[in-house]
Amino acid sequence: MKRQIITIDERKCTGCGDCIPGCPEGALQLIDGKARLVSDLFCDGLGACIGHCPTGAMRIETREAEPYDEKRVMRESIIRGGANVIAAHLVHLRDHGAHDFLREAIECLEEEGIGNPLEHVIEASPAASCHQTEHAPSAHRHHGGGCPGSRTMDFRSANGQASATPAERDMPVSGELRQWPVQLHLVSPLAPYYEGSDLLLAADCTAFAAGDFHRRLLRGRTLAVACPKLDSGMDVYVEKLAAMIDHARINTITVAIMEVPCCGGLMSIVSEALKRAKRKVPVRKIVIGVQGDTLGEEWV
Repeated sequence: MKRQIITIDERKCTGCGDCIPGCPEGALQLIDGKARLVSDLFCDGLGACIGHCPTGAMRIETREAEPYDEKRVMRESIIRGGANVIAAHLVHLRDHGAHDFLREAIECLEEEGIGNPLEHVIEASPAASCHQTEHAPSAHRHHGGGCPGSRTMDFRSANGQASATPAERDMPVSGELRQWPVQLHLVSPLAPYYEGSDLLLAADCTAFAAGDFHRRLLRGRTLAVACPKLDSGMDVYVEKLAAMIDHARINTITVAIMEVPCCGGLMSIVSEALKRAKRKVPVRKIVIGVQGDTLGEEWV
């Protein structure tokens, strides 16, 4: 069957092993100094490992692969690791919104006579924990840990409307976009508007999460947008950014990413571009929360 699954670019992989803890299923191992996907069966395709890769060697692809079997993974890998590994796996599934896999995992524990180590976080009953609707209270907030990138959360107010007042919703807002196109695959690194500019490299979701994206992040900057988890052609991204640094002679790069771990792959792309470029430019990282607040800001 065709499904989403991790692929690893061996040329970029340094064998650092940072991705290994991000895969509680045990689908990744270090072999001969490189991270390897040792089992299609064990890869759930949720992409939690991507943001831990400092070189951008990992991405999601859709290809023919053995169907993922949650109960087999539990019995052949997770349960053998003990309570801590079981707990990490359940949190991983919960925080990625993989409710069907989570239900199967808890069913497997019950079949094997093993207690649920996260009963205080995840109800022991699969029906109670894995079939919540998107409006259930537990879906309203991120409880910390894991990756909320695929997790269902509802930020609406009690009346089902956005939190802005009618006057605020009707107020005209001037945009700060100074160019077109903006998607990194489509832009030319030698476009005149990039010359000597301050570049904002933004993960796709940041503009939708941050209500004041134009005023807070885009004002006075040129723009390129990308998604390190879903986009292909990461080498093209690296080459374009290196060309912007060397030939367009951009002044600074501000990287805006979401709080989800896979979004950190955008920083890896920038780091690789800086290695290839002859010039050095200051890089600032801004982390946006899923509700639009700034969680962190630093020069790196």
